[in-house]
Parts: sequence; structure tokens; C-alpha cells
Amino acid sequence: MNEAVGDPALPETTTEFATVDLVRIERAVREILAAVGEDPNREGLLETPKRVARMYAELFSGLHQDPRNHLQKFFTEKYDEVVLVRDISFHSMCEHHLLPFMGKAHIGYMPDGRVAGLSKLARVVEVVSRRPQVQERMTEEIADLLLEQLAAKGVAVVVEATHSCMTIRGVRKPGSLCVTSAMKGIFRSNLSSRSEIMQLIYGDRR
Repeated sequence: MNEAVGDPALPETTTEFATVDLVRIERAVREILAAVGEDPNREGLLETPKRVARMYAELFSGLHQDPRNHLQKFFTEKYDEVVLVRDISFHSMCEHHLLPFMGKAHIGYMPDGRVAGLSKLARVVEVVSRRPQVQERMTEEIADLLLEQLAAKGVAVVVEATHSCMTIRGVRKPGSLCVTSAMKGIFRSNLSSRSEIMQLIYGDRR
């Protein structure tokens, strides 16, 4: 039977597949389908365990990557004002229900001689988000990584996300938004610096 459109076969040699036990996941998915009262051998479900295994390998690929690798290369610059990248989109999985949460991260830092490539900030978000996560920890992890690797005077990370574990189950409140922040260095100790970074993030949106 042909794969559904938009679900192309992926090469077995990709990094995430090489480090994930796909067969074990497939067995588990078949058990879940049977446990909820479905027939895993039904035509529409025959390939589902394999698709889910590949999906998990992709969604949790950050478990097998070190985000520090993206911050190893930096540029020496005298620039000492705020650097901000807004609206870095991400998708992650809540570790409590294994349901997705998704949104945007805003990352700002005040350099102390080291400037990172802008795309590297987005790559750090990508790696940290592709793990079983909670938003609070994800926010802190990104901030700590930048502070450590760039030796910055300050780091500010604000993450906004919608959580499907809150919108499609339980309390079922679609449209709700969770906002978390981590302020390090000068953005924590200096009120005017904190106000500046928050103004840069939100000033033209309110």
C-alpha cells in the first residue's frame, strides 16, 4: 500500500533514526491502539506504528544533540548594545502528557566581546525544544546556554506558547497563552536594562 501523500518515506540513516529504537516504538503503538479498543491490523492503521515511530524520532531528536555545538563559533566585536531575535517559532512536546505545545521564543543578549550568528540562536531553540519538555525549563535552559557560551553581560529569553494539553483536553481552554521569561545578568540586576529588552520585544505590539 502506498504511503499517504505528504508522508514520504524517510532515509533510515538520518541521525534521529540511528539513535532511536523504532521497532520498540512500533510495538508500543500497536499496544496502545489495541488498549483503546482499536484493531491495529485494520487497513488504515497498518502503517500507523511505523509513522508514529518516525515522528517521535523527529520530535525528540534534540535528545541526541548538544545545543552548545551551535554556539562554539562566535565573532569578536566591540558591539555592546542589545542583540535581539524575535519570533523564533518552535514546536515541543509536553513531558506530562506527550502532547505538543508550540509558539515563539524571543532571545536577547548584551554582548561582552562575543557575537553569535543570528541563525545559531534559532538552532539552539530548535535543539532544546525537540525533547520532552516543560516550558519553564526550556526557557531557563536556553538562557543559561547563552550566558555560559557567549559570556554575555546579560541574557533575556521570553517564550510564548499554546499547550494542547490545556486546549484539547482537561480544562479545554483554546486561545490561552503561557508566557515564561528568564532574565540573566544585567537584565536581572538592572531595571532599566530589563525595561529596554521588554520594550524591544513588545513595544510595537501593544
